[in-house]
Amino acid sequence: MQNRPSAADLLESLAELLEDTLLPALPPELQHRARVGANLARILGREWTLGPAAAQRESELLAAVRDGDERALWEALTEVVRADLAIAKPGYDSWEGE
Repeated sequence: MQNRPSAADLLESLAELLEDTLLPALPPELQHRARVGANLARILGREWTLGPAAAQRESELLAAVRDGDERALWEALTEVVRADLAIAKPGYDSWEGE
């Protein structure tokens, strides 16, 4: 049985290729595009890794909210947004306000 890399591993390799190998060789007007491509590959890798559990948890949280329970809804939405931020912009998911 051959041990294959996961989709997340392949996407991280792509991001590293774009940033570490191609970016320095590109003219300045194309470097931003390489950075964007690397960032997109990393987002997709995190989506692959974290997305299914986040989607399942979101369903559970929202199903548990009862009508009129604004506090429970706020807590559920906060957790959902934190999970989305962990995928899209790691580090921002730990922000506690002001």
